[in-house]
Amino acid sequence: MASEKNAIIFYAVEEKGGLTLAFESILFKTFKTSQTNGKLEMPDFFHDLNIDQIVNSLVGFKGEYNLRDFFYIIPTDVEEIKYRQEIMKDLENKNVFSVIDEFAMKMRKSRLYKSYSDKLTLNYQKERWFVDAVDVYVKAVKELLERLENVDLKSQGLIQFREYLESYVNSNKFMELFSQTQEVLSKLSRIKYTLLIKENKVKVQKYNGEKDYASEVLKTFERFKQGAVKDYTVEFDESMDMNGVEEKVLDLVAKLYEEEFSDLERFYGVNASYIDKTISRFDREIQFYVTYLEYIEPLKKGGLDFCYPEFTTSKEIYAKDAFDLALAFKLHRESLRVVSNDFYLNDPERIIVVTGPNQGGKTTFARMFGQVHYLAKMGYPIPASKARLFLFDNIFTHFEKEEKIGNLRGKLEDDLIRIRNILDKVSKDSIVIMNEIFSSTTLEDAKFLAKKVMEEIMKKDSIALLVTFMYELSELNEKTVSMVSTVSETNPEMRTYKILRRPSDGLSYAVSLAKKYGLTYEQLKKRVKDESFSDARR
Repeated sequence: MASEKNAIIFYAVEEKGGLTLAFESILFKTFKTSQTNGKLEMPDFFHDLNIDQIVNSLVGFKGEYNLRDFFYIIPTDVEEIKYRQEIMKDLENKNVFSVIDEFAMKMRKSRLYKSYSDKLTLNYQKERWFVDAVDVYVKAVKELLERLENVDLKSQGLIQFREYLESYVNSNKFMELFSQTQEVLSKLSRIKYTLLIKENKVKVQKYNGEKDYASEVLKTFERFKQGAVKDYTVEFDESMDMNGVEEKVLDLVAKLYEEEFSDLERFYGVNASYIDKTISRFDREIQFYVTYLEYIEPLKKGGLDFCYPEFTTSKEIYAKDAFDLALAFKLHRESLRVVSNDFYLNDPERIIVVTGPNQGGKTTFARMFGQVHYLAKMGYPIPASKARLFLFDNIFTHFEKEEKIGNLRGKLEDDLIRIRNILDKVSKDSIVIMNEIFSSTTLEDAKFLAKKVMEEIMKKDSIALLVTFMYELSELNEKTVSMVSTVSETNPEMRTYKILRRPSDGLSYAVSLAKKYGLTYEQLKKRVKDESFSDARR
């Protein structure tokens, strides 16, 4: 039995340890447990705007952290958004990023060791992996504080976390945990024993300074070595599971060193909740920022711009050099060029009407418009060089969907019901994005219905973007703005994917095509004249 004199005094680690702490979350300025409890649903607009593709990539980078729900909680307070922006800017400092990244790797290692402990059935093995997991954790936390004290932090969130960390590391509960861990490991490291194997018997005894004959044998036979020879070294099984002989040997060693193994057992029993909940939450939540920075880094290196937008409660908004992030990520991997675009609204303008040829980038422009607003509200740098955006309450989208066999409604009826549901929910603070509505009916009916929808949006004073083939909608009144997808001046079949703010008469693209194929009035007139002259000569 362990003696009273040499026994370690153990204390169970409490969750808070009596500390008075202000910091709760690196993701939410005002943290509420309800924000992260329960299964959250993906917002309806994610799929239409391809935000689901962006989130899938971000979550895929950091699968073990279960980040998906964080993307479904959209901040409503501009102060919370600024809280996140400040943290993102701190993490853009490579020194700060490396501190957080290395801490995350060590926490991952601690969790790995803990998982080994949980899976094993042999108690001594479980307990040893457990103390190794705790050792990695306490050293990671101490090093994190030391390194954070040596970097220049400007964000409220990371500064408050550093203060929390300092209080935690200097608390009795952490110091006791650290000293217990090192004492247990120190005692275990001093264990030495010998094995006497004779026939089918194994004898275990404490090491008593016996000579190591293995080194003597190697030294003796070294002179007979003649170049490369066949390697007869036996490969040991690296599996964590012990075989029967190893288990028996370990049991005998534990009897020889009863005090050390008793301390190990007690340590395991009282420190089950060794990870501080706030630090565990930080380790997970900080990845919300890290994964996005890793996602956009290759795009930034490729020359694409990102910025932190201003926010406004007015409807005068703009963005310069903005692009569809999901598409850009795909194009970058294929080494293809990304086209950026601008937009702006001045009072009393509310609705952008986008027209132009098919496959000209209109739908991509609509997705970009929604993406930059969503990403901005999440506190992320957005894909643009400069922007001022509206602090919206919700985004509503209507994009064409494939007809389902089980849906007995016609295409037009389905569109009308979906749009009615949107109009019932839209407020003056909402953003509405619609792509090619009422394409299943006649042109006159489509114009009539689309005008009614736009009038409803205008009554609500919402910001909207409408992609349509009906250029007349861009001329409805002073609240509408025309933007047109353009084609190459020299080759009208070549799309530029640039969406420009200019009037749309519905004829420019047709004129370009007619000009290319020699079908304009002037070209036809000249051809008729030339052919008549040729016939006369014959």
